[in-house]
Amino acid sequence: MLTIPTSWLPWVVGVLGVEFAYYWWHRLSHEVNVLWAAHVVHHHSEDYNLAVALRQSVTTWITTMPFYLPLALLGVPFFHFAVILGLSTLYQFWIHTELVPPLGWFEKIFNTPALHRVHHAINPRYLDKNHAATFSFFDRMFGTWEPETEPCVYGTTRPINSYNPLWAQVETYVDLFRLAGKAPTFADKVKVFFASPAWRPEWMGEAEKRNFAVKYDPKASPATVGYALINWVVLLGGVFVFLMWGGALPALTQAAIAGVTLMSLVSLPSLVEGRSWAKPLEVARLVSVPGVLALLFVG
Repeated sequence: MLTIPTSWLPWVVGVLGVEFAYYWWHRLSHEVNVLWAAHVVHHHSEDYNLAVALRQSVTTWITTMPFYLPLALLGVPFFHFAVILGLSTLYQFWIHTELVPPLGWFEKIFNTPALHRVHHAINPRYLDKNHAATFSFFDRMFGTWEPETEPCVYGTTRPINSYNPLWAQVETYVDLFRLAGKAPTFADKVKVFFASPAWRPEWMGEAEKRNFAVKYDPKASPATVGYALINWVVLLGGVFVFLMWGGALPALTQAAIAGVTLMSLVSLPSLVEGRSWAKPLEVARLVSVPGVLALLFVG
């Protein structure tokens, strides 16, 4: 492992290294199916706002690790890496908005909301463009830079058509294993995981056609929407309290709270979507709540 001796050089190498590693992780996450399966969660939304920045896969850390590990071999200290990566992540929050127009010359150097809108768009000319984190120069260097010149349509070319956050986390993995089971040869089974998402041989059948003018918008009654919203607010408050002070609770109580939380994440959006199994699941969730409260306040 190399050792960087001066005080300023680790920051320079760290900034360039993190940006370079992020660019190639991000680009390959759009070009390799098994990486896309993790990253696609960030792209499911058919709207574009600050909340999209927080929409992430629980498996992303697994896919990013191989790209960042070489920085340790270059001698970048962990402290420097952690600070730079944290600042890079924080910078990327503000670029998830439609409220900021293109910023002219600034975009020749930095990533901006307009450039990142292009990245999230499924317009043909915008696909797989603008993979930068903070700076835009690697996109310009490697030919993936694209300015915003037409209105963006957001989402994925194969829509998920679900508000279920747990299904969003696993849906593409499930589809990859389904396709691998259907593949006619062993080579095709392997290629399913490592080919581009655009790869579609005849044995896969036709891809689902998307109406780009229509967003996923299941119709639910005002009462159902109101019920889900009230429960969602209560859930958010409860999760906040649990994350702040739940570490002192017994393991059984923690597991029970986590179980009810997961049930809520599935049942509430499924009620809004009108899934046939949503009401039985919601009844089971409500029945389980007194048991969790008993563990919390009595046990």
